[in-house]
Amino acid sequence: MGNPLYAFPAACEQTLLALARYPERTAFAWPGGSLTYRGATDMIGRMQAVFMKLGFQPGSRVAFLTANRADTWCAGVAAQLSRLAITWLHPLGSLDDQLFQLEDSEAQMLVVDGVTFRDRGGELAAKATGVKTVFTLGPASYGADMLQAIEAAGSATARSFAEPDDIATLNYTGGTTGKSKGALRHHREYGGWASAILADFEIPDTPRYLTVAPISHVAGTKVLPTLMRGGTVHMLKGFDPEAVFKTIERERINFTLFVPTMIYVMLDHPSLDKTDLSSLELLLYGASAMSPSRLVEGIERIGPVFSQLYGQTECYPVSVLRKADHDPRTPELFLSCGFPIAACQVKILDNDDQEVATGEAGEICVRGTHVMAEYWKRPDVTAETLKNGWLHTGDIARSDERGYMFILDRKKDMIVSGGFNIFPREVEDVLSQHADVAMVAVVGVPDDKWGEAVTAVIVAREGARPNPDELINLVKARKGSAHAPKHVKFVSELPMTGVGKVDKKALKAGFWTGRERMVG
Repeated sequence: MGNPLYAFPAACEQTLLALARYPERTAFAWPGGSLTYRGATDMIGRMQAVFMKLGFQPGSRVAFLTANRADTWCAGVAAQLSRLAITWLHPLGSLDDQLFQLEDSEAQMLVVDGVTFRDRGGELAAKATGVKTVFTLGPASYGADMLQAIEAAGSATARSFAEPDDIATLNYTGGTTGKSKGALRHHREYGGWASAILADFEIPDTPRYLTVAPISHVAGTKVLPTLMRGGTVHMLKGFDPEAVFKTIERERINFTLFVPTMIYVMLDHPSLDKTDLSSLELLLYGASAMSPSRLVEGIERIGPVFSQLYGQTECYPVSVLRKADHDPRTPELFLSCGFPIAACQVKILDNDDQEVATGEAGEICVRGTHVMAEYWKRPDVTAETLKNGWLHTGDIARSDERGYMFILDRKKDMIVSGGFNIFPREVEDVLSQHADVAMVAVVGVPDDKWGEAVTAVIVAREGARPNPDELINLVKARKGSAHAPKHVKFVSELPMTGVGKVDKKALKAGFWTGRERMVG
């Protein structure tokens, strides 16, 4: 246990301070409604009163399955104020993956968006053995309606009981075996990320932030910084380019975050040239790098507002490629993942954790107050990742003489497609169960829209002719649409190594010849 004298205030406590500073301003807006800073504070207080009456022990996990909603975000803050830990289920995840996270995290409470995820929430509530309490936001045939509960609770003053060594979050990321790992942070490790973002990201002075990507992931990390600046968070529940264009123009949005796939859709949409986007000051993108040619097109058609973020679940943020770095006259920087932020110490190290020479390849390693504490219930993987005083990211990169980093590849075979991290083994395990598949290897291949497209290379069983659409739909049903192959290629044999393993390096070489590795 550390000395609380030197601890950051808990992020949930920082939230209450931000909301108290601008009581009359609009904190959240969405199609058909809005919530003031005072209203958000009141909602958090009422929700905290409901949570506190349940008597859960400090650190008990509360899982959330939600679209972008102000009330579920407030519920997450209320849970942390009550010394509970939050874990966000991936809104695009499969039922099996969401159940795994509920079981692995040992979640005792589940909060479900009763509009968007009413049916999936019912399946989870019925099958998750450890969940004791279920709340829905809106009526459902299961659980208790949180919105009714807070009306019955009456007015209550929000107050932080969170202590530095309480568990704050358990955020899940893909693992080397394909199973997710929970990156655990106490409030001690969770207090500094918002200040780090405000220090190095070019957030407008009074943000009007449009969140389209799920707030359960990186888009959610911009909510608190927006409130600290006295801005408004505009929420859409999914990526509809027409709705995005209309919202930016109507609300004079000056700040947003997209994954590259969304940007490509916008660039190809007929409404782009008919929409006034002049209010935009900052367009953050991340999760994968952008195609340089499309980035130049974006700068020319949308404006010099692009900025790339880099980080991972275990430590975010790590670096940023700012707007001034996106200069078509210096296109070599378009392949960079940015310059380290001030709140991180970042070095590129060799296998002995010694710093490599400028321009040499090594692993990006990070130190910072917002690095995770551990992988939940995985001491061996924690020891491999957090060793010799560094977080080992698994990203192989080089740096130039100024300190800009360029990712070359990943230590593992992870595919980054449309902003989502996909492990080939997960897809291979599904496809290999099909009766007509003899062998399968899954790789990421270069794709102008997706960054990397999930591609299944299959050897069919003798005499069989598998249907590609059937295979794609099988993965979609088992793992979700993000994991479904974009391409299926049939071959007579797979390249093998001397020890009888599929030679993925040789397999990928044919797809990647002449292309830069583009991961973020």
